[in-house]
Amino acid sequence: MLPELKIAQLRHFVWVTELKGFHAAAEKAHRTQPAISLSIRDLESKLGEALFEKRNAKTAKAELTPFGLYFLPKAKELIAHHDRIAEDMTLLSENKAGHLRLASVPSIASRILPGLLQEFVSAAPDLHISFYDDNSIAVLKMIENQKVDFGIAHLFHEEEHPDKRFIPIWQDQIGVVCPNDHPLARQTSLHWTSLKSHRLITNGTSRLLEDSEASPLLELSQFYVSNMISLIAMLEAGFGVTTLPWYAFPQESTKLSFIPLAGPHVVRRIGIVLLKNKSLTPPAHAFLNFILEKSGVLDC
Repeated sequence: MLPELKIAQLRHFVWVTELKGFHAAAEKAHRTQPAISLSIRDLESKLGEALFEKRNAKTAKAELTPFGLYFLPKAKELIAHHDRIAEDMTLLSENKAGHLRLASVPSIASRILPGLLQEFVSAAPDLHISFYDDNSIAVLKMIENQKVDFGIAHLFHEEEHPDKRFIPIWQDQIGVVCPNDHPLARQTSLHWTSLKSHRLITNGTSRLLEDSEASPLLELSQFYVSNMISLIAMLEAGFGVTTLPWYAFPQESTKLSFIPLAGPHVVRRIGIVLLKNKSLTPPAHAFLNFILEKSGVLDC
């Protein structure tokens, strides 16, 4: 049966060797000299060989046996390996290392997350982050496949996702987006029936209208564009109009207008989505708590 070596005893052995004596090693270890001697004897018993030559009563010098000389680099290697693992796990638990995998809908990814991540990683410079942005359906799929630790998305029909936990954080209103020179752009608010006579381009967020009185619009639309960059380009070119949540509206665009949809008043809730039966890694748990704290949301 192989001996079970204690890291503390290995440290005592190395310190006695490097400091040339048991008394100096005892001071470094904040132990008594008899305690260090007992530790070394127990280590020798486990190894089955003496590590130090019998000491001369007139000197305190500790001299290694040939076996001790051979074991010294091995002991240092074991201590170094132990300390590397201990340091890695400590850093991981303190969110200073590890890997955070995150997915988010583009609106939050571009408008809110950059600032949050910048502040978060400033305290964890060694943290690796893999970040994906996509529509809510794709984000939910990544969560289900455990490609990410958690996602930030709108959870369509929450009752259909018993395996997921949803923590709402942000919300925004649905509005109509059209070119600045479009007739609808002069309105301060719109009813859904105002869109029936215009070319409507649906997108990934159009599902928000499904359970509202504006749902007939989805059947009237001939065009669907999933990519936000392509959608904005088509809108700026005057190809049609669309509905978008406020966070998804490209505020940097000088060619488009956002008009709130007042009839019906539809609000999108966005939040943290994670699997109920899966524990988060320390970095993921820390970032989730960081988001909640910065957003003033209590996690119930």
